[in-house]
Amino acid sequence: MELITERLILRSWKETDADELYKHAKDPAVGPVAGWPPHKSVEESRDIIKHCLCGQECYAVCLRKDNVAIGCIELRLNGNTDMTSRDDECELGYWIGKEFWGQGLIPEAAREIIRHGFEDLDMNVIWCGYYDGNTKSKKVQEKVGFVYHHTCEEVQVPQMNETRIGHTNYMTKEQWLANR
Repeated sequence: MELITERLILRSWKETDADELYKHAKDPAVGPVAGWPPHKSVEESRDIIKHCLCGQECYAVCLRKDNVAIGCIELRLNGNTDMTSRDDECELGYWIGKEFWGQGLIPEAAREIIRHGFEDLDMNVIWCGYYDGNTKSKKVQEKVGFVYHHTCEEVQVPQMNETRIGHTNYMTKEQWLANR
């Protein structure tokens, strides 16, 4: 399945995206703030495509002009998130390569995947979070209409072997309908 916006194609990851994934995911400014370490090789990126970026609602964020992967966006369904245990709720996660920061691409992708979640997947709530200090992610969530829910002072970040402060936001289907 593909989701299309004015500037983007959201599509499934392919093993042939490994070079582009590595290009963006090796940057220490990208992954650690989101809770994962920089990629160390194209082979590692290929393995992550096969084993991590393969979720039912995980998409490569690509520019429409060339369909090349520049980031990732995902709705993590029940069983793949610790934010909910309900089948009618999910968690939104995303990142984009540093050279594409500040262009409004992730808010554009997020609006489309949120629409998809509420209209096509019949979700009632979409959760989203960010770690303390990740102001870019906080701004994205505010821009697309998420509402603050709570802060947790001790969130385990196993891939980084750390504990952080995590902020959790949410959006209900009713809120989304009222603000579209």
